[in-house]
Amino acid sequence: MIYLAVDLDKTLLKTDVLLELIWSSFSQSLIQLFKTRSFNRAQIKRKLATLSKIEVTSLPYNSEVIQYIQAWKAKGGKVALVTATDQLIADKIAAHLGLFDEVYGSDGQLNLKGEHKARFIIERFGEKNFIYMGDSEADLPVWAVAAKAMTVNASPRLRKKVEQINPNVEHLGSAKRSIKPYLKEIRPHQWVKNSLVFVPMLAAHQFDLPTFWISLLAVVAFNFTASSVYVLNDLLDLQADRAHPRKRHRPFATGDLPLCHGIWMILVLLGLGMAIATTISWSFLGILLTYYGLTTAYSFYLKRRIIIDICTLAGLYTIRIFAGAVATKISLSVWLLAFSIFFFFCLATVKRQAELVDHRHRKQLKASGRSYHIDDLPIISMMAIGAGYVSILVLALYINSPQVQLLYTRPQVLWGICCVLLYWITRTILLTHRGLMHDDPIVYAIKDRQSQICFLICLVLFILGGIL
Repeated sequence: MIYLAVDLDKTLLKTDVLLELIWSSFSQSLIQLFKTRSFNRAQIKRKLATLSKIEVTSLPYNSEVIQYIQAWKAKGGKVALVTATDQLIADKIAAHLGLFDEVYGSDGQLNLKGEHKARFIIERFGEKNFIYMGDSEADLPVWAVAAKAMTVNASPRLRKKVEQINPNVEHLGSAKRSIKPYLKEIRPHQWVKNSLVFVPMLAAHQFDLPTFWISLLAVVAFNFTASSVYVLNDLLDLQADRAHPRKRHRPFATGDLPLCHGIWMILVLLGLGMAIATTISWSFLGILLTYYGLTTAYSFYLKRRIIIDICTLAGLYTIRIFAGAVATKISLSVWLLAFSIFFFFCLATVKRQAELVDHRHRKQLKASGRSYHIDDLPIISMMAIGAGYVSILVLALYINSPQVQLLYTRPQVLWGICCVLLYWITRTILLTHRGLMHDDPIVYAIKDRQSQICFLICLVLFILGGIL
C-alpha cells in the first residue's frame, strides 16, 4: 500500500512549531529558553516541548492540505505525519485532527529532518512506496526517494529543483508574495499616537518651519521604533492573540507572515528609528532608547503586573510628549505634564477595562496574559473615571493660570474644551462598559464619528481662544 507521508511545519501548518515554541518560552520566561543548554537540535526541541505551552487547537492549519488528506483517506488510503517537530507536539496535533494512521517526530535524540527523515521513511515504508508532501529544500532527500513528490506553497526555484529529482510531481498551492501582511503587521494606523510629539510645539505656539520639521522627523523615528515593538509584541503574544476574536487575524497569528521574518523586521524597523533619531540629537536618541527599553520590558514582563502595566502604558504616552520637547528644545509646563499623566492613565485604564469586558462576554474569569480578574471591572472603571475627571480639573486650573494670559487673547473660550472632554471621557467609559470599545481607545477615537466631532470642536475652540 502506498502511504501519504505529510510534513508538519509550513505544510500541514502555516507556521513553524520550533519558532512557536521559542517565542512561547520567551513570553513565559526568558530563563526557560536558556535552560536548553544542549547544542543538539533534537534535544532542544524536546526541552522546549516540555517547557513551553502552545495550544494546538488554535494553530493556523493549511485547509488545502487537510482537504487533500481527507480526500486521500476517503479513498481508503493511509496517512502518516512525519515531522522534525518533537514527538510530543506531533502527537497532540495528530490527536486534535484525527487524520493520521501513524505519527513520527523527533525523539530528543534524532532530529527527523533531511537525510535522517529520508532514511527513516525508507526503513518504514520502503523506497518509492510512499508519496511525500513537504515545503522546503530540507525535504529534497525525501522527495528524491518518493514515488511521488508533492510541494506545498513552494517557490518557483524549489519547484524546479523537485522536478529535476523526481519527474512525478504535484504542486499544491503557490508561494504568495505580497506586501500587505507586512504593512498590516507594522500597524500604520497606530502611528497616530506618535503625533503627541507635536504637542510641545502646539502648546508653546511655536509654529515656525524648523520646529515643525524637527517634530516631524521625531514622529517618523517614533513610527519605526513603535512598529518594531508591535512586531515583537505580536510574536510574544501568539497564543493569546489566536484566542482573541479580533487579534487572531494578525499576520503572525494567521500564518500569513513567517515567524522567521519577525526578527529581521524588528531589527530593520528599530535600526531606521534609531538612525533618524541620531540626526535630531543625542538627547532625543536617549529618550527613544528609553521608550524602546520600557516597551520591551512591558512586552516581556510588565504587562503581566497588575496596575504597573497601566502606569507603564500611561508613561509611554507621556514619553512621546517629553520626546517632542527634547527634540525641539521647548520647555514643558508642569500643567501639560500633569494633564498628560492623568489623561493617559485614563486611556490606559480604559484599554484594560475593554479587555475585561470582552473576557466577561466570552465567559472567561481571567484576562489572558494579564493579572486581572473579571471581578476587578468595577475598580478598573472607577480608576478610569477618576483619572479622566482629574485631567479635566488640571486643564481647568491651567486655564485660570497666568501663563494662559500670555498665550491666548480669549482664554475663556478654552472652557469649552473642558466641557467637550467631560462628555467624551464619560461617553468613552460608558461605551467600554457596554462592550463597544475597540481594543485600543486611540484607534476607537480615530474611527468613531462622535470622537471626530469632539476633536474638531476642541480644535476650533483652540483657534478661537486666540493664538498669538
